[in-house]
Amino acid sequence: MTAILKNFIGGEWVDGSGVTKNINPSNTNDLVGEYAKADKAQTEKAIAAAKAAFPAWAQSTPQVRYDALNKISLEILARKEELGRLLAREEGKTLPEGIGEVARAGQIFAFFAGEALRLIGEKGASVRPGLDVELTREPIGVVGMITPWNFPIAIPAWKIAPALCYGNTVVFKPAELVPGSAHALSEIITRSGIPAGVFNLVVGSGSVVGQTLLDHPDVAAISFTGSVQTGRKIAQACVLSNPMKKFQLEMGGKNPLVVLDDADLKTAVEVAVNGAYFSTGQRCTASSRLIVTEGIHDRFVAAMAERLKGLSVDDALKAGVHIGPVVDQSQLDQDLRYIKIGQDEGAKLAWGGELLKRETPGHYLQPALFTEANNNMRIAREEIFGPVAAVIRAKNYEEALAISNDTEFGLASGICTTSLKYASHYKRNSESGMVMVNLPTAGVDYHVPFGGRKGSSYGAREQGSYAREFYTTVKTAYTYPG
Repeated sequence: MTAILKNFIGGEWVDGSGVTKNINPSNTNDLVGEYAKADKAQTEKAIAAAKAAFPAWAQSTPQVRYDALNKISLEILARKEELGRLLAREEGKTLPEGIGEVARAGQIFAFFAGEALRLIGEKGASVRPGLDVELTREPIGVVGMITPWNFPIAIPAWKIAPALCYGNTVVFKPAELVPGSAHALSEIITRSGIPAGVFNLVVGSGSVVGQTLLDHPDVAAISFTGSVQTGRKIAQACVLSNPMKKFQLEMGGKNPLVVLDDADLKTAVEVAVNGAYFSTGQRCTASSRLIVTEGIHDRFVAAMAERLKGLSVDDALKAGVHIGPVVDQSQLDQDLRYIKIGQDEGAKLAWGGELLKRETPGHYLQPALFTEANNNMRIAREEIFGPVAAVIRAKNYEEALAISNDTEFGLASGICTTSLKYASHYKRNSESGMVMVNLPTAGVDYHVPFGGRKGSSYGAREQGSYAREFYTTVKTAYTYPG
């Protein structure tokens, strides 16, 4: 019988009020594990524990926080193959992708270990004679964290690490679909030497655990990554709560990749395939709109179809696999629904989009490439979150730029060109938070800010030194020496 893995509240592993089953999308007969589900009362207990632990942790020295975060980093990196295998097994990204994500989580904790030692303030002169002015940063309190299933260890890491770095306490609600990586990360955190209550894990539904975090007056802030629809509800709840909560939202994307006539064709195809289809297209930064100018359009489409034929779609843990399964049946159904929508709208399914059978039962889908699409189609405007991309023909750079910016989202964008003129112009004029030149739209270093514009993001950026803007508050203090 499989042991039910518990929640972590107030320094103790505790049973839940139900069970979440973790199923391998590469083999739906494989039960990865069973995880205790928290209810409202347990979530409230976790919040109370975090509140009680906050004063002492907020006053802890930078050295104490450095030591804890560094210890977490070292264990994650030492176990990256083991943890990467668990991640690939439960989420469906390939084993190399899983190991890479775990390594990134370890690097994030290492970065914020250093940031704990670098948090400094400012001292200046007042416009009034004889006064000193000091600007300092202080932690904000209990932070509720609601994370998605597509990056089950990296996204929690880039929320938890800065929160602890700057002296906050944490109540962490991972996605129910992928509790394994979250539980493994939590175990590592509990061995870091942090006091009881500083970090708490509560696995459960958004309607119960998430809603409790939103409703509770002792939660000072919410950091959320997920859908636009849920993000809007969180924003409204945080504004209406008493006291109002600080909130940070990372939501959807409908990211463009512009391919100009002067682009290197091989580079453009590799950039597009990586950005659109790797990680099964289940990235908020995926290149789902391929905007291609007329002079290279036909050659690009032919080369894309040929490249897609060479991709292996199979069990995420097998060697040589390029694309793993879709994460679950619900997401697979959504992908198939959008493929039909694209066909009904008049786009041409140029390659793929078929269900695949492999040795084990799983959610396998051929990457789908649409051509003859336009930017008014739903497949070009709505986030699909799967291995589906649409090619949109543009007359020239100016029209490509206009199409690129014609979206409610603004997370990431890219351009393939050998022209410094167009690359420079696109970087300045693309309405997105992150711009890539001759690189996939998916892929940002752990030490730089992550986030977008328009409907993709709200609030302070995540990652890097910019994370302090969300996880700290600024205090202005005056002193009159007398």
